Amino acid sequence: MPSLLGLLAFVLLPFGDVIRRSFFQAVGGLFVGLDNYREVLENSAFRQALGNTLQFLCICLPLLLSLSFLAAVFLNSITGFARILRAGFLLPMAIPVASVVVFWKLLFDQKGVVNQILEMLHLTGQDWMNTGYAFWILVGSYLWKNMGYDIVLWIAALSAIGEEQYEAARVSGAGAFQCFRYITLPQMKSSVFLIGVLSFVNAFRVFREAYLIAGDYPHESIYMLQHLFNNWFTKLDIQKMSAAAVLMAIAVSVILVLVEWWNERQEDRE
Repeated sequence: MPSLLGLLAFVLLPFGDVIRRSFFQAVGGLFVGLDNYREVLENSAFRQALGNTLQFLCICLPLLLSLSFLAAVFLNSITGFARILRAGFLLPMAIPVASVVVFWKLLFDQKGVVNQILEMLHLTGQDWMNTGYAFWILVGSYLWKNMGYDIVLWIAALSAIGEEQYEAARVSGAGAFQCFRYITLPQMKSSVFLIGVLSFVNAFRVFREAYLIAGDYPHESIYMLQHLFNNWFTKLDIQKMSAAAVLMAIAVSVILVLVEWWNERQEDRE
């Protein structure tokens, strides 16, 4: 009951107020219907931020899930230095965001380490954070920061598979690849949904790095929805923020429902 009251007081009621505000002008309180939604959808900055965010998610999530899974399989198969390697992957999670930003600036600033190395090789340096390369730097930052978290989740899922299944398969003549394909992969399906959702949520936290490195108005390739919301908040465009928040909530809910439906369908087939 207390948790339900907390959900009502701190989530449902405030979001209900956001929905209400999305149909009114911020100044004067005049009812405008769907005009705020129309204004948001026709806004070029919103379209660009939405496109960049979707591109970031479509690239980062498959990369993170696949790379972290392969790393987890490798770490789960070794014994000697497994704990040390796991700690190494988890280390980026313990580093404060401000320190990470300083590290990336040292690397990719106009007078940073990368450009100095390029000059030593008689190559032309780049203003990395003000070109299209900024997007891929942000992708690398996200993967580096979140790889360890996903590896821990994958290892927990792998540890739940009984060793007797692998032993029975080996007795039957199955090799390492056959064990991986017919035992490991099928039993990871139930974990994909949870790890995918957590990775999806963490993807929106990358705004901190982008904001601290490049400020309110970064290069257009890394101008995300969080930048747009932050700028609207600074300008007190409450009606735009409210309408965009409702649209985002609907979009995320639809995605999660579809993924859950697909996950249940896969389980029913089994």
